[in-house]
Amino acid sequence: MEWLYAHRSGFRLEPDVDPEVGFLERFKPIGEVASICRVLFREGVAGSQQADLAHRLVDHVWREVLDGGRMLVRGQRVEPISPIPFEVYLPFKEMGYQQPDLERAVRLNHRLTSWGAFEVLPMRRLGLSAFERRFGLTPSVDPEEAAGRTWLAQQPEPWTVEGHIGYDITHTVFHLTDWGEDPDALPAELADYLHTWVPVWLDDWLDLQRWDLLGELLVVDACLPEPTLDERAWEGFAQAQRPDGAMPALPEMPTGDPDEVFDVVYHPTLVAAFASAQATSRALSRLTTTAP
Repeated sequence: MEWLYAHRSGFRLEPDVDPEVGFLERFKPIGEVASICRVLFREGVAGSQQADLAHRLVDHVWREVLDGGRMLVRGQRVEPISPIPFEVYLPFKEMGYQQPDLERAVRLNHRLTSWGAFEVLPMRRLGLSAFERRFGLTPSVDPEEAAGRTWLAQQPEPWTVEGHIGYDITHTVFHLTDWGEDPDALPAELADYLHTWVPVWLDDWLDLQRWDLLGELLVVDACLPEPTLDERAWEGFAQAQRPDGAMPALPEMPTGDPDEVFDVVYHPTLVAAFASAQATSRALSRLTTTAP
């Protein structure tokens, strides 16, 4: 959290970006920091200094970067059917921030057939269904149906997992469990499948030093009803983190333009905060339930 707060200028928008690039592309880091900080506050295991930094970071992003949510309204007007402003807004709303104009736009657009017909990956559709439910809307696609379309629901051959499939797996688990809040929401057959293969995938990505995906798989492990909390993977992950708190995505820390470095490093660093909070919470929970 110290690194993220010190580099908070990296959470930026580019209002005058070339239309071919897309104004909404810069919303992704903002949505991620809101979602992860919401988890930190929910789990309540961060120290007081870390929690204070997270609050200050979220407040900075909402007020200074999103202009109190008005930039989300602008984004929704630029691309009326895009779910991105809605996805970014929801965790802020759940932390007490509000932007009435965006909420009206979301409720209006949700009534359009095009909102539910918007083509996205199955894992993303599952996430949108979960976000709609959390917002108080009827999901455009039934969550169970959306979950059934995902890669993970098919329980394919585990050795076929590579980069983008790995992220599909981790985010499917995040959406099914509401980012680890409800591990029991993970269907038993998927929990069994993951309990068998997550340790293998942890070994694979640890050996490859693919730190961002390793971190997400550590979160998945902590989301399981019976987490392994793999010590070898955690030790490797901790050793990869830099003294200032930054976590590289790949073996080497990038160098060069600060904005470009931030764009590569912010995600694995957020994942490190997410993973440590989720694993600490689960470990404390297990200690509580097994204490005599």
